[in-house]
Amino acid sequence: MPDRREVLRLEGLRKSYNIGQPNEVEVLHGLDLRVDSADFAALVGPSGSGKSTLLNQIGLLDSPTAGELYLLGQPTRTMDDEARTAARGKHIGFVFQFHHLIGAFTALENVLMPLMVAHGKPDREALDRARGLLADVGLETLADRKPDQLSGGQQQRVAIARALVTRPALLLADEPTGNLDTKTAADVFALLRRFNEQFGCAVLVVTHDPRLAESCDRTITLVDGRIDGDMASGGAAGARG
Repeated sequence: MPDRREVLRLEGLRKSYNIGQPNEVEVLHGLDLRVDSADFAALVGPSGSGKSTLLNQIGLLDSPTAGELYLLGQPTRTMDDEARTAARGKHIGFVFQFHHLIGAFTALENVLMPLMVAHGKPDREALDRARGLLADVGLETLADRKPDQLSGGQQQRVAIARALVTRPALLLADEPTGNLDTKTAADVFALLRRFNEQFGCAVLVVTHDPRLAESCDRTITLVDGRIDGDMASGGAAGARG
């Protein structure tokens, strides 16, 4: 396994909406958190706890009101949109419950999309990497199929390959198995686990499924915008920061 290194660190991170208005509300209340390259962690919490807001912060889709978010040691709060987009595209992969594949593109073209956005027309290395990832997810023979010719589980595997094609330092998976049957969900989870171990890609899984959370090495619990627990697997307490 690659050496453990810090991928993500939150220091006193706060997020408010409607700032300066009578209905101003703070959703995230001074969060401190560290995620390392070896981490395979679940983010859990009741509806309304702030998980989606936190995921948007970590994914650099939004900026905090106060505090700081470090990605690979670099502060991000004062980045402009261009720098934020570049950092997100280079270092973060996203897997969602609904795959957001482009219907007019083949599986291979969907996997290539992040590289095409970053570098233009794919070269041989990019094609080889994308084909290799499709092979890793068991879809090498279906590379030329469009999304509507694939099952839900196959589409999700394409989405995982797409998320990993840039070799991100951090993979954010939002309910990645939520619309899959038990067998396919287990396969998808095993894939995420393998990439975490093989490439040192930190994985943060947002889930409502307690069984999925228990399968992770670490469970971070968010309640009312605060980290209420941060436990190693097996229930061993470990406030990590």
